[in-house]
Amino acid sequence: MRAEVQVLDAFSAHADADELLAWATSGPAPATTYVVHGEPDSAGVLAERLGTEHGWTAVVPEEGERVLV
Repeated sequence: MRAEVQVLDAFSAHADADELLAWATSGPAPATTYVVHGEPDSAGVLAERLGTEHGWTAVVPEEGERVLV
């Protein structure tokens, strides 16, 4: 089989943090936002930005954590 691999550095299949923030904050803020996108450290940064830049309550849940509603 012949194949050629192309690396596209300028293309991302996932939205970056700024795009996610723009999308998330385009509507009213929910009571609490649970950030489950990406690795825990990246999710933590996103949750922190939601809080500091937009005043949202945002948390990164632990694996297996349950939310009572």
